[in-house]
Amino acid sequence: MEAQDQESLTRWDGLGSRDISSRTAAMEYIRQDVMRKVEAIGPIPLSSPSPAPSECLPGSDLNIILAHLLMLTKRCPFEDVKERCVRLLQAVQDLGIRIPRPLGNGPSRFIPEKEILQVSKVDTRTQSIFEDAFAALGRLDNISLVMGFHPQYLESFLRTQHYLLQMDGPLSLHYRHYIGIMAAARHQCSYLVNLHVNDFLQVGGDPKWLNGLDEAPQKLQQLGEINKILAHRPWLLTKEHIEGLLKAEEHSWSLAELIHAVVLLTHYHSLASFTFGCGIMPEIHCDGGHTFRPPSLSQYCVCDIANGNNHGNHHDSLGSQEMCSEVEVLMERMKQLQECRDDEEASQEEMATRFEREKTESMLVVTAEDEEWVPSRDISRHFEDPSYGYKDFSRRGEHVPTFRVQDYSWEDHGFSLVNRLYPDVGQMLDEKFQMAYNLTYNTMATHKDVDTSMLRRAIWNYIHCMFGIRYDDYDYGEINQLLDRSFKIYIKTMVCSPEKTTKRMYESFWRQFQHSEKVHVNLLLMEARMQAELLYALRAITRYMT
Repeated sequence: MEAQDQESLTRWDGLGSRDISSRTAAMEYIRQDVMRKVEAIGPIPLSSPSPAPSECLPGSDLNIILAHLLMLTKRCPFEDVKERCVRLLQAVQDLGIRIPRPLGNGPSRFIPEKEILQVSKVDTRTQSIFEDAFAALGRLDNISLVMGFHPQYLESFLRTQHYLLQMDGPLSLHYRHYIGIMAAARHQCSYLVNLHVNDFLQVGGDPKWLNGLDEAPQKLQQLGEINKILAHRPWLLTKEHIEGLLKAEEHSWSLAELIHAVVLLTHYHSLASFTFGCGIMPEIHCDGGHTFRPPSLSQYCVCDIANGNNHGNHHDSLGSQEMCSEVEVLMERMKQLQECRDDEEASQEEMATRFEREKTESMLVVTAEDEEWVPSRDISRHFEDPSYGYKDFSRRGEHVPTFRVQDYSWEDHGFSLVNRLYPDVGQMLDEKFQMAYNLTYNTMATHKDVDTSMLRRAIWNYIHCMFGIRYDDYDYGEINQLLDRSFKIYIKTMVCSPEKTTKRMYESFWRQFQHSEKVHVNLLLMEARMQAELLYALRAITRYMT
């Protein structure tokens, strides 16, 4: 990278400083740089296109810088920086240069912007977490804003992700981002792919690799097979797959590198589920997040109407009586199940039968509109075999074998293996799993002082059941009592084919519940999926080692 570009990047980094004088100095440098560029080119022609997503780096082209400034006016947690960016964009516009405007309303297509904690109106703890995130990455992304409903979890998530991507570890930085791209691309998650394309280039990654997986080093190409299996059918992963990666002569992976790669793959597969499940919008400064075209006369952007953002609260269209009864029925069932637990104990044979029945039924739950899905060339170039997905095996009657947690669990086996080969990461993942699983505010919709542990366990165990994972001490008969069909369809789609998640599906389950409660469900789905994939990968590695 040229010295001038490096200095420019350093100045942008300065906007994340906790010290106001450092932020002021960085902002002044950026202001002068922008004004120099504006004076050098004169007015931009009206037909000027928006920048391509792979160029969303500050320091190169004026349009890209302006888009970055627009993002800061909406997303920077420091008020002084937001105000200076607003003034700078206004000054540029006053000189006859067209400035960008955001597309869409807020970080999510499913949740009204006013309900997502506004960066400037949050409590001090969330504000501090947002500032740390902004300092580390130079942005406060839409995922973090939506997770901001649950600051305790967000803190754990960001700490883990920061460690995986930026701290000392077996893999080089550009490999980490490329693996993130490969994993997100399995579900055609352009939001995550675009973020990591930018990060990959920023840490010095070779742009040629972005032309397709076949342009990347052989070592990364070999990861394609386990990326595919873990994303869609993790029970098929064997110790032979592991051996193939560890004994590939000059392209071999070390055990430590492989653990790092597996954690990244599972992190981004499950984060793609969260991204689609919450309807996360493109970042303002990236492709699809802004436009240089003037607004239409009606002041409506076509995409706002298409995304339904001009509608009010999604709960209003349903009879409130019907929705009230939904919560009451669920609470009554939880109470009855608790009483049954106290009264009778099913036999081991009966418990095993209930698991097999639920597992078989979960295979038959149809995900969203089950049409053929054709990924765009732009995304599919980052992985092989785009037709390989979750749905095929259940149609052909293939059987998912049962994985007994008693034989291989995260707590007793996976945790220590990760910690041994990639220190501290096992601990961080464990805290994150526990945080999602145990998170509770003891509320259900408008009801307070509710013990929701039975419901949280049913959701977690249903997801693991879809992956063939069985807990011997759990009565799988509870799942059908607590999770209705529309909720099961949402879970199955989000976990197995997240790219098919729709706003209608998000709205059709738990209709009386708060958006924050639905985001909590999505955190549970994400973490349960990640742990399920990790269990299969770590078991295969353990079998190879023994």
